[in-house]
Amino acid sequence: MSLLELSAVEKRFGATVALAGVDLGLDAGEVHALIGENGAGKSTLLNILAGAYPPDGGAMRLSGEPYAPRGPADARRLGIAHIHQELSLCLDLSVAENILMGAEPAEYGWIARERLVRRAAGLLEDFGSDSIDPRSRTGDLPLAQQQIVEICRALAWNARVLLMDEPTSPLQRPQVERLFGLIRRLRDRGIAVLYVSHFLEEIREIADRCTVLRDGKSVGSAPISSVSDRDLIARMVGREVEAVYEREARPRGAPGNVLLEVRELAAPPLLKSASLELRAGEILGIAGLIGSGRTELVRCLFGLSHPAAGRIRLRGRELPLSGLGSSRQISRGVGYLSEDRKGEGLALRLSIADNVTMSRLSSCARAGWIALDRQKEQAEGVMRRLRVRAPGARAAVFRLSGGNQQKVALGRLLHQDPDVLLLDEPARGIDISSKAEIYREIEGLAARGKAILMVSSYLPELLALCDSIAVMTRGRLSPALAASQWTPDEIMRVAVGGAA
Repeated sequence: MSLLELSAVEKRFGATVALAGVDLGLDAGEVHALIGENGAGKSTLLNILAGAYPPDGGAMRLSGEPYAPRGPADARRLGIAHIHQELSLCLDLSVAENILMGAEPAEYGWIARERLVRRAAGLLEDFGSDSIDPRSRTGDLPLAQQQIVEICRALAWNARVLLMDEPTSPLQRPQVERLFGLIRRLRDRGIAVLYVSHFLEEIREIADRCTVLRDGKSVGSAPISSVSDRDLIARMVGREVEAVYEREARPRGAPGNVLLEVRELAAPPLLKSASLELRAGEILGIAGLIGSGRTELVRCLFGLSHPAAGRIRLRGRELPLSGLGSSRQISRGVGYLSEDRKGEGLALRLSIADNVTMSRLSSCARAGWIALDRQKEQAEGVMRRLRVRAPGARAAVFRLSGGNQQKVALGRLLHQDPDVLLLDEPARGIDISSKAEIYREIEGLAARGKAILMVSSYLPELLALCDSIAVMTRGRLSPALAASQWTPDEIMRVAVGGAA
């Protein structure tokens, strides 16, 4: 008998059918991968298991008993913990307070602060992240370290079933390896893990079995070793899909004139020195470990952070470091895609149409007023282009899956139509077939003469898509070399401090 059994589980949100019949069995001591396109129902299913939503149909059993949690706290009490794709932390509280929220050690009705900190420190040490101070404010941590706090919070409840929704998306490879080591230890202790990821190589490394969702239905379960990547992708999308990206099949002309020139740009403490040239029609990739200064570089170039020294020239004209500003950079033809779509990249409570058009409202305005019909038409064009799955352009963005939210964030840049695009993790949280679409869009933008600076933690993405790659190491950017001159091992060697 499985530890957790689902039979014909259904869920609707108004007219939208999120789940139309899911069957799944999860055994104790098993890592079970849940695979599917964005919008297939993966996150909805995890939210039902975690007690956030009640199912509209079907049956759930935990250890042979009916399972119907009254809410997330009840699910945690019953032994099911959820690690969200979009982090659900209280940023103004300390790391320790977040990790042990609801399970704080107490004495005489008061929280025992020292025991709280020691318990949190022990969980962080188990994860290999004892460098994170459990007393520090959670909001001051980088996104990758916030993800570690979220994982440790789930572990603090001694869960029997761990629900992991894209847990590695903001992590570097060394942290991914530590996470996988922890998952294996949990599996050996009999804990079941339901694991959602868009990275098939990651799933093959950690999962025992997999279940594929398509259009809200389970379309097959099997041991992961018994199915090929091609078969998995075909089950996910209902058809065979070509390789995610083949650079050789899409040659471009030589890059044109230099559009963006950066010399010895510095914004201590993270960014110490960065120099680069970005040409029209070129895709320049920036690799490096999280916290190395990659994101600080693109934020400086867009005017969100203030450089302390250096020079920036756009189309041959020097820009004043003290007066960059994001609104001015937009007017100069610079666009930015943030790695943090929830915190910065999107206005989640606004509609898709509002989000897509907000950085170029003049395109859909009449006499100073937004022409709603024109705005809707433009947003629908972007939705078709990126295959955004949503009820319509007026749907609120927070109701979309994470991958479709990422498409909307990229759609805003497509609508803005800048000459220089600064992309920070553009394909994070995107399913395999959507990745191919995003890569083709980026390649198409470069073919039309756009200059693209792209930060990514996923080395196959950089090596396949970019013309040249530079590596950030402890705040210093290496010289850019042709992508063909790099290997994954060489990039990682430079990223950890070796000479380029």
